[in-house]
Formats: sequence, structure tokens, C-alpha cells
Amino acid sequence: VAAPLVVSGRPAPASAQGAAAPRPRAPIKQSVMASVWGTGSTLSFDARCQILARIGFMGVDLPTAAQIPILKTYGLAPAMMTGAGTTFQDGLIRKELHAKFEDAFRAGIDTCAGAGCPNLIAMPGERRGMGRQESIDNTVAILNRVKGYAEQKGVTLCMEITNSKVAADQRTDQVFNHLDWGLDVCRTVNSPRVKIVYDIYHVQIMDGDVVRNLRDNVDHICHMHVAGVPTRQEIDDTQELFYPAIMKAITDTGYKGWVAKEFIPARPDRLASPTPAVGIS
Repeated sequence: VAAPLVVSGRPAPASAQGAAAPRPRAPIKQSVMASVWGTGSTLSFDARCQILARIGFMGVDLPTAAQIPILKTYGLAPAMMTGAGTTFQDGLIRKELHAKFEDAFRAGIDTCAGAGCPNLIAMPGERRGMGRQESIDNTVAILNRVKGYAEQKGVTLCMEITNSKVAADQRTDQVFNHLDWGLDVCRTVNSPRVKIVYDIYHVQIMDGDVVRNLRDNVDHICHMHVAGVPTRQEIDDTQELFYPAIMKAITDTGYKGWVAKEFIPARPDRLASPTPAVGIS
């Protein structure tokens, strides 16, 4: 048995001696959203994949089914896909659309399973006056209808937090605008295949405490997005978050999912923007 940790010649407190061993650190798998290329990019999907593979990325968020063969040509993987039938306006909380969503979920799960994609994203949607508990109950209801199929196929169904504070982001009425809403849904559904997308840009704006929140809830997180705050631009020293510490915290938890860049590029050289930033490579 190893001796207790000794600091300044004294044994560590009993609480430290009995603490659980840290989870094994896992390397960060990096992906990108299309936003990193800018709205004016004329690069083909094939050209983008060539660049991403050359500079060290491993995956792409939200490719179409038709783009999967191109990804695989360059050794890239689909990190997350759409196909649940939801939109930012009409999402999981709309009980009257659940039959439509269920059919779409099953088809989307099949597409992900066939493509080797681990995550299928679905939008919770706009409140439009709906109360918190009703929105949770409705979301739990539809996820309960499809979680068994997701478990069978090995695909994780996920919901992304978005901020309701920054008007320019156009998400001011989204029901999942604080972590506790999504975590309540996950805990109630109680499936290893229902989790959240931890978008650090949105989390910082709405809840803050980014590292503590991810550490406390990592078992409910299947995917992450990163961008600078407050501008949602490249991750650099003009932004308020210190990503080297955040990335270390992520790896310290043993998280094995993807971390995807989802910023809006400000640099004139768009090809430089997706390159791995300090602390994220």
C-alpha cells in the first residue's frame, strides 16, 4: 500500500487520503462547426475536409448523410448530426408534434448508427409562454418514447443549451437557456443515451462557473462547443475565458467526447481560424 501523500513533512488529512482516484485523462478530440469558415466562404466541403485533416482536426459537426463518404476519405468522423425533426422554433416541448418527432428520431438514429456518428441533436424549442414544468414534462415524454431505440443503436440524443441574453444570437425565447433545465430532463429520463451539449459560450453567458459546472455534470454531457466570450469569435487573448485551464479541467474529468469549435471568424485569413488554439490542441 502506498504511503499517504506528505506535504511539508506532515501526512495529508484523512479526507484527502480517502479521496476517489481521479479519472484517467483522455486526449481531446476536436471537431468544427461550419461557422468557423465564415458566411462568405466559397470552399467546397471536400476542400474544407482536406484543410481540417492537414491541421489536425478529427471530426466535423452536423455533416449531411451525403457528406459522410467525403469525411471518411480524409480520415475524419461525424461528431454530431441533425435529423430529429425539431427546429429552434418548434422543438421537443411541442407535444402536438411528438408523433412526427418520434418517426424522425428513429430515422435519425438509424442514419447516425450507419454513419458511425455518436450524437443526434434535437432542439427543445421556444417557450412561447409555456411554463417550466410543462416544458420539462413534454420533453421527457418524447425522449422516453425514443430512448430505448437510441440505447439499442448506441446513439446519444442530445439537447444544446443556448443563451437568451444576447439578442444578436437570436435565441431569446429558447426554453433550454439554463443548465438546470436540461439536467432536470436528463435526470428524469434517466438514460445513458440522453445528454446535453455543453456549449461553453452559452454557459458562460447564462450560468458562468464553467469549470465547476462541467465537473459536476460531466456524466450528463456528451458533446461540447467552444467560442470566445463575449464576442463569439476566435479563442484568443482578447476574450474573457482562459481556455487552457478549461481544457485541462475537461481532460481531468476523463471526458471522452468531442469538443467542437463554433466561433464566428473575425480574422481576414479564414484558413487560419480553425487551427487548434493554445490549450485546445
